[in-house]
Amino acid sequence: MPHTPPEPSVPSPPGSAPVLLADEPGSFPYSVLAERHPAIVGQVREAFPYGPDQQRALDALLENCTKGVIEPLPAGASGRDLWAAWGMAEHTGRSWFDIPWLWSESWFYRRLLDAVGYFGPGPWQGMDPFRPFKLAELESAETDEELAALDDFADRPVEEQAEALLHGSLWGNRADLGFRLSDGDAEARAAVPALVADDSAVLWSLLDGADTLCLVADNAGRELVPDLLLIAHLLAQGRVRRAVLHVKPHPYYVSDATTADVVDALRRLTRARGAAAAYGRELWSAMADGRLTVRAHAFSCAPLPYEAMPDDLRAELADATLTILKGDLNYRRLVGDRRWPPTTPFAEVTAYFPGPVAALRTLKSDVITGLTPATEAALVAAEGQRWRTGGTHALIQVRP
Repeated sequence: MPHTPPEPSVPSPPGSAPVLLADEPGSFPYSVLAERHPAIVGQVREAFPYGPDQQRALDALLENCTKGVIEPLPAGASGRDLWAAWGMAEHTGRSWFDIPWLWSESWFYRRLLDAVGYFGPGPWQGMDPFRPFKLAELESAETDEELAALDDFADRPVEEQAEALLHGSLWGNRADLGFRLSDGDAEARAAVPALVADDSAVLWSLLDGADTLCLVADNAGRELVPDLLLIAHLLAQGRVRRAVLHVKPHPYYVSDATTADVVDALRRLTRARGAAAAYGRELWSAMADGRLTVRAHAFSCAPLPYEAMPDDLRAELADATLTILKGDLNYRRLVGDRRWPPTTPFAEVTAYFPGPVAALRTLKSDVITGLTPATEAALVAAEGQRWRTGGTHALIQVRP
C-alpha cells in the first residue's frame, strides 16, 4: 500500500531509558542473537529441501549473524528503500550485538528471507520458510481441544463468553514458535492467572458500541485463532461495528501472522465442528461484507518503535475507536524497546499514540512498564527477574 517511509530514528523523549542492546553475555537479548537465531536457521534448513544456493546462503547468514557485522542490502533488493529509511546505513559495519536489539532481530528475519529466496525471482519466491511449523500447530491436538472447548460455554451468559474469549486471546500469546524454539519448556511452565496489570474494565468500556476496532496481530496458529474468535464475538454481538486486523506483509519472527495465515485459520475454523464452525462462518461472512478487513502495512515489519510510524498508518489508527496490540514484540514497539523502570507509567510512554490503545501480552522479554511498586516487589521477591521473560505472566494495559 502507499506509504511514507519513516525517519531512520526517533528522538529519545526527555528522561527516557537506555535502548536495549544485545551486547551483554548472559542477557536475554544476547541469548536471542547467539542461540535462538542459529536454532531458527537450523529448523528452517531441516523443514525444506533447499538447493545448494539456499544452503550456502544459510551458512553465510549463520556466520554473519553470530560473528559478522551488518552488511547493506544489495542494489535492487526488495524493500531496500525502506530499510535505508529505517537506519541501514547507520548500522552498516557494526556488530549485530552492538546495535538496538529490536533492529538486529528484525534484520535477521529480513536476511533469512533473502537466504531462502523468498523475494525471488525463482522457484522459492513467496514460499514462507515458517509455514510447516505454522500448519503443524494449527492442525495439532491442542488446537482441536481448544476449539472443542468452545462448545462447553456456548450457552453461558454473553458477558462470561466475552471475558473467556478475551483471556483466550491474551494467553494465546504463549503460543509463540520462535519463543519455544529457544525455550522448549516454555509451554510446560504453568501460567500465573493473576495479571501483573489488568485494565480489562477500561478495555470493555471502550469496546462497547465501538465503531472501529483495530487489532494488530502477533502470532499465527494457536494465537491467531483466539484473536479471530474474539473478533467474531464482538461483531456478532454488535459490540463493534467493524474490525480491522493488521498482519505482516511477509513472514517475520517465525510465527508472526500474514494474510495467508489468516486464511488458513479461517479454513481451520469453518471445517471444525460445533461452535467453532459457527464462529468461522461469522468471520467468513464478515470478510465478505467488509465488517472485517485485513491490512498488511510495510511498517508492520519495521525495526522501529511505533512512535516512528508513517503518516498514513498514524491517520488510520487515529480513526479507530480502539487499537489492540497483541504480543511481546508489539509491546516492545509500543513502549519503545528500552530498559524502563517497571513502574514507569504506561500512559506516559504511549502518550504519542494517535488514539486509545491497549496491549495484550504475555511477558517474554525484559521490557515492562505500568506496574505498581508493590507488584514489582512481589514478582522480584518470588522469582528474581525470571518473571520478565518466562512467558508465565501476562498483562492487559490500556491508555484511553
